[in-house]
Amino acid sequence: MELSIRNIAAWLLSNYFMLIGKINPVKKQAKNGEILLSVYFHNPSKKLFEVCIKWFLKNGFSIISTNELHSIIKNNKPLPPSSVVLTVDDGWKENKENIVAVAENYKIPVTIFVTTSPVETGESYWWTYIQKAFDQKLTNHSVGSLKLVPNEQRVQELNRIKSIVSNNRDALSIEELIAISDSPYITIGSHTVTHPILTMCSDEKSLNEIKDSKKILENWIQKPVNFFAYPNGNYSQREINTLKSNEFDMAFTTKPEYVSLDSFKSPFEIPRFDVLENVSFAENIIRMTGVWFDKKQIK
Repeated sequence: MELSIRNIAAWLLSNYFMLIGKINPVKKQAKNGEILLSVYFHNPSKKLFEVCIKWFLKNGFSIISTNELHSIIKNNKPLPPSSVVLTVDDGWKENKENIVAVAENYKIPVTIFVTTSPVETGESYWWTYIQKAFDQKLTNHSVGSLKLVPNEQRVQELNRIKSIVSNNRDALSIEELIAISDSPYITIGSHTVTHPILTMCSDEKSLNEIKDSKKILENWIQKPVNFFAYPNGNYSQREINTLKSNEFDMAFTTKPEYVSLDSFKSPFEIPRFDVLENVSFAENIIRMTGVWFDKKQIK
């Protein structure tokens, strides 16, 4: 945990929530099959990912795969009691040791949503370049600000930064991706080609980011790629229609909500709670159980 006033305050608040039993209603609803927890990571340490797994197992949760979730939704089955779906975004190179090795050790399913261009080229993720340039005062654009501009403008600034800033590989290699896809506990999903903000893209760009990512991944791993996660959680009906027309079965958002029977109505808008790498584990417990985001709970 980074020691900051914000994190210390969040740690205290999270421990207070646990002390007064704010998690108990979540456990009860999950046990009764009223809700299912959907949790996502990016680039956690092995320790963080493992303690999250241990916490779920110790508290009576079962971890199911995205394939099982899709089958439940497709066949309109009841939600299984006390269940969690675990997903990981981007495809960081550290995932091989910090996610896959832990998943295999505990025999639990995990889906990794991969952005293909950094895997193929060895370049960093676009926000890594921008953050480094911003820290060195080589650009006035923050990562957040570039998420709000048309994609062409973001790419133009990124290309300028890449001409003056060098970075090491962030993502898995193609060979590593193929190897982990052979694990019975790992499902590979799509996270676009270059991780743009899809809603800031032209129709053609949005289509190609989705369509090409599926084609590239399936060519690499020689398996169907049926699931998708929206970069930054941004999407519109256009993206949903594109996913359907390109034979995706399900897509994940970053909406911090529980999966419920209402989620069956829209399998291309599956919510997820995020786990952060720079906060206390107490806060992450409150985050991944949804208490952090549930206004009714935190009153």
